[in-house]
Amino acid sequence: MVEVCIGTFHGPGGPLQVVTTELGVVAAEWHPNGDAVLARVRRRLRALDVVQTLDVVQARPAGRAASRAADILAEATPIIEALLAGKDAPAARLPVDLADRPAFDQRVLAVVRDVGWGQIASYGEIARRVGAPRAARAVGGALGRNPIVLLIPCHRIIASDGTLGGYGGDGWVDRAQALERKRALLAREGVTVRIRDR
Repeated sequence: MVEVCIGTFHGPGGPLQVVTTELGVVAAEWHPNGDAVLARVRRRLRALDVVQTLDVVQARPAGRAASRAADILAEATPIIEALLAGKDAPAARLPVDLADRPAFDQRVLAVVRDVGWGQIASYGEIARRVGAPRAARAVGGALGRNPIVLLIPCHRIIASDGTLGGYGGDGWVDRAQALERKRALLAREGVTVRIRDR
C-alpha cells in the first residue's frame, strides 16, 4: 500500500497537478482536474493500492504522522512555484519515480532532465545522447508520454529546424494552446522559439 499526495499549482495556460509517492514525484500534468490525474496515476501504478490522498494546500491534520509522499510534495512546492514564476530552480535534485515507464522512455527522460534552464536541444540531439541517433521520432514519442512535465523539462526540446514541434498532454487543450504553453514556458527562460506553421 502506498500513500499518494497531490498538489495543484497555477501556471501559464492552466493548473499543474503534481502527484508524489514515497519514492518521488510520479506525475506532473497540466490538467484542471486533479481526480482525473489521480485516476491515471492509479492505472499506471496498478500494483499499488492507493489508500489516501492529501492536498498539499491543506494543513496536515493534527496528530498525523509525516509521510514521505507529503515530505516530497512539500520539498517540490517551492521549486515548482519558482519555475512557474519564471525563475530557475533545482528541479533535477527532486526524486522522481519512473519505474513503470519503458526502459527507452526512462533513458530519454533522464537525459532531458539534464537540459538546463534557458537551454534547448533538438529531438535528434537527445536521440544521439541516448545512443540511438536515428530515433528522433521515438524520442518525440517518449516525450509525449512524459508523466512529469516541467520537472522533466520536455518543453526545452524542439524540432531540428528550431521550431516548436509539439507539446504533449492528454488533449484537454488543443494543439495550438499546448504549443503556446510551451512557447510561454521557454519565453520565461529567455528563449524565443517560433511555432511551426502547419
